[in-house]
Amino acid sequence: MHERLSFYVKRESLLHQLNPLTKLTLIFGLLLPAFLIPFYWAPHLLLVLVVFPLAILGKVQREYFTATARLILPVAGFLFVMQALFLPGGRTILAKVWFLTLTQESLMLAFANAMRIMVMVSSFTLFMLSTHPSELMSDLTQRGLPGQFAYVIIATLQIIPQMQAKANTIIAAQRSRGLDTESSFIGRIRALVPLVGPLVFGSLVEVEERAIAIEARGFTSRRPKTSLHEINDRPLDKGIRWFLLIVMLASLLSRIWFS
Repeated sequence: MHERLSFYVKRESLLHQLNPLTKLTLIFGLLLPAFLIPFYWAPHLLLVLVVFPLAILGKVQREYFTATARLILPVAGFLFVMQALFLPGGRTILAKVWFLTLTQESLMLAFANAMRIMVMVSSFTLFMLSTHPSELMSDLTQRGLPGQFAYVIIATLQIIPQMQAKANTIIAAQRSRGLDTESSFIGRIRALVPLVGPLVFGSLVEVEERAIAIEARGFTSRRPKTSLHEINDRPLDKGIRWFLLIVMLASLLSRIWFS
């Protein structure tokens, strides 16, 4: 499997050495506390004290902060603006322009929700940067998950980088034929038309080819399958998973207790 077909970045780090199931559990170990713990600063502390150190520990801080600047911050920022200006129920008015009213309550809630979104997307980003899809699929199938479900998970993780790689190939091919993709904004919009067709039809053909390939390899066979690459599950991984399960349970109990 080519590295360009995933967001995986090969590094020698403790985060990369963790079992894929451990890193999958880590996602929920960040998500549930961020959304369930009723204290206002919980998602902020998770982002600063857990997510950022994990990116540095995994030696993927450059790729992570690049993804944050390009994807996570725009999404969280848009959500913040929409909720800060249009969320009803606020009483302490900070500013009012025409029909737009900014209140202290809406501002605080919008900021907390934006931080929760950042924690959620960041956890998935770290997972994809430090986990190769083939390792995840091998580990899930070794644990007894049916191959069809494992394939759906892997295909979902790979769909964005695959589309991105195919789009870059099509753009390069169209540029070699004289298509202008770097002019004005209107020119770029017009250039999208000859790119969409090959991208969509090429993706459909690729899906068919992949289905034929996995069927030829006995994907639907009921016989036990073996793997050349065994995924290790160390005692450290099991300990981390149990700790994360306790954290998730504590988050749920705190929500029930303080609600």
